[in-house]
Amino acid sequence: MVPPIIDDTYSECFTMWYSRILITAIDEEMALIAAQETIGFATSIIMCSAEAGIERFVSAKETPDNRPGVVIQIWTRHSKQMKDELLSRLSQCAMTTPTTNIFNFTPIAEKSVPVGKLIAYFGDGFQKKITKFGRELWEVPVMDGSFLIEDSFNIAKGIAGGLLILLGTEQMTTLQAAKTAVKAICDSKVQAITSFPSGICRSGSKIGSKYSFLNESTNHHFCPGLKKDISDSLLPSEVQCAYEIVINAVNEDELKKALKAGIGALRENNAIVKITSSNFGGELGKITINLKDLTDDNK
Repeated sequence: MVPPIIDDTYSECFTMWYSRILITAIDEEMALIAAQETIGFATSIIMCSAEAGIERFVSAKETPDNRPGVVIQIWTRHSKQMKDELLSRLSQCAMTTPTTNIFNFTPIAEKSVPVGKLIAYFGDGFQKKITKFGRELWEVPVMDGSFLIEDSFNIAKGIAGGLLILLGTEQMTTLQAAKTAVKAICDSKVQAITSFPSGICRSGSKIGSKYSFLNESTNHHFCPGLKKDISDSLLPSEVQCAYEIVINAVNEDELKKALKAGIGALRENNAIVKITSSNFGGELGKITINLKDLTDDNK
């Protein structure tokens, strides 16, 4: 068994604004449904208004209302954008899901957004501001009882763009390896998300394009179907598939833990030829994280 090569390269990361939100419900199924709806169409800021993902499940023992919940993260380029993202996503997706409550889950913050107060206007004058669970909440009448939402949600700067690219010998085994890495990241309980579907991206991008109207385009260096047609392919001859795992985390330490968990899960996986990353000479971001520094040999 030949372990994958860890490329001597780095992820080029950058800062964005995030908010961590806890959605609880009567059971884990409903909490997950609410979370999945709320993070919809938020894979990449290339064409989405935000990036978002599920961070982790939490047990009833960990939540203010003693019900199971899901922690999600929503990310925007600028702090002013966060108000609109929280307002629309929480009101139209999380609030409408049966039995949900919504709580702030960002304890340390640089700014606060009074979204709960705005969503509470849906109560048409019947809403009440209350103190419960040691928090300032709004109680809004809904058709299955009462909906509770925190008065304000904190936002802070985090680190986006941590990137692993898995190079494999064929599609199915490479996909399974990518799933294994994403699961390891989730199981590590880091404060991070992988925003793409199932945490995996098949359409990796690069900065720039031959077309003047595009700022980003396919990362042709990692497309197996182009190996014979281009001179700057970065794929070894045996590689027939590549997948990206893109990670955002609340700080650099959490991002390194997430990247390390993903790499560690594949150290004995002979379906993966190489684990690499992608960078653009500082055009994307000024924060660099070297992959070799994250291996067990460099603790």
